[in-house]
Amino acid sequence: MFVSAFLSIIGLGFLVWVLFALAVYALPAFVGVSVGMYVYDTEAGVLAALVAGMFAAVFTYLIGQVVFARVQSIPIRLAIGALFAAPASVAGFSAIKGLSEIGGASEGWTLAFAIIGAGVTAGTAWVQIAILAGPIGEDEVQRNDAMQASPFANDL
Repeated sequence: MFVSAFLSIIGLGFLVWVLFALAVYALPAFVGVSVGMYVYDTEAGVLAALVAGMFAAVFTYLIGQVVFARVQSIPIRLAIGALFAAPASVAGFSAIKGLSEIGGASEGWTLAFAIIGAGVTAGTAWVQIAILAGPIGEDEVQRNDAMQASPFANDL
């Protein structure tokens, strides 16, 4: 009994860790699946649909991260972060609701856990997309520090 309860907790923890680790990929996965289904519906074949879907997913993720890191405008960063956080929130809500129902929680607690899980998952996705960006204006500070530290800076 103790071993099965312990292994259940370990398994549940692993599933929640996987959910948070993969939360940022909810939007690219949605785009990739949508593109793949569209290509498959045009009778291009399974291989073409898989390649197109994977390319679209990777392209979406890379463009989102590059634009988020390079754009200095706060409203644009908020919009890009929200684009990545919203599908992750839906995925977190669904996953935590399903896990709560499996655990036998009441409907009210299941909904409460799901809402909390949606918020935490959205926050995790937001942090993961923003992790490479750094603070706004950091590039200028680093460039100015490098220019002041260079012995040849005054020769320009």
